[in-house]
Amino acid sequence: MIFDQAARAACDHFTAHLPWRFGRLRRLLSTDCLDIRLGRLYGEMQDISYEETGHVGVITLMRPEVHNALRLETYAELTELVHNATARVLVITGAGRSFCSGDDVRAVSGGAGPVFDEEITPAAGALLATDIPVIAAVNGTAVGWGMELALLADIRIAARSARFGELFVKRGLCSDVAGLGRLTQIVGRELAAELLFTGEMIGAERARQIGLVSRVVDDEQVMPVALELAEKIAANPPLAVAATKRGLRLALDPDWNEFGRWVTATQTSLFTTVDHREGVRSFLEKREPRYVGR
Repeated sequence: MIFDQAARAACDHFTAHLPWRFGRLRRLLSTDCLDIRLGRLYGEMQDISYEETGHVGVITLMRPEVHNALRLETYAELTELVHNATARVLVITGAGRSFCSGDDVRAVSGGAGPVFDEEITPAAGALLATDIPVIAAVNGTAVGWGMELALLADIRIAARSARFGELFVKRGLCSDVAGLGRLTQIVGRELAAELLFTGEMIGAERARQIGLVSRVVDDEQVMPVALELAEKIAANPPLAVAATKRGLRLALDPDWNEFGRWVTATQTSLFTTVDHREGVRSFLEKREPRYVGR
């Protein structure tokens, strides 16, 4: 009984503090779904699979029927998994032929729309704060928040079929923290600006040329190569590896939480614009958008 009360209190606290990408979920959830959330913690996830072999954990997005598009539940599961990970190295990939096609527009944009809190997107915050090295095995298309997810990794290995695109501008939005911050760190301001301002997609070879990925391999080799690298890293002293990652963060990164507050506030404003609604509508209707600047 005491455990049940404590668990329900923790569940209510979790729900009350779900950030903007989980706004619709926050409005829908209550302690009635406690069993579902506790089940997730013990491995019964809907949108993600996790397998740990030795000291390497593999996170796989499991929505291949929608090219591993992210819905609110996917963000929540990814955040929980990274926060609770004990592996020495994490590898992130997607099921099927795509890495991640970004937000599931129909699922995320449904209902009354998102609720915004002034803080960093929690999945991004979890990946930016972890001391565990993260490798993205980009097995196909990585666009929108799918490209953000790849950028949040420390190392990116791409299949030859992989394609990358920061498509936010085409939906009337600015990119999240990884697109604005990490992409600039990796490829430089000018190339980042071109990718962000145009929303154009690039292939794996172009991504390698500009330093966005460390290597390009045949499609069937992307996971074996990523796992081989992960095992090599995991074989090193874990405290030294974790300290090295913290050092890289201190040397190179901005205050991600402060930056995240600016991004969230900006996206909150952009979500209310006519151009955002037109960007989503034209995408769903498969036609050219007509932006009006308001």
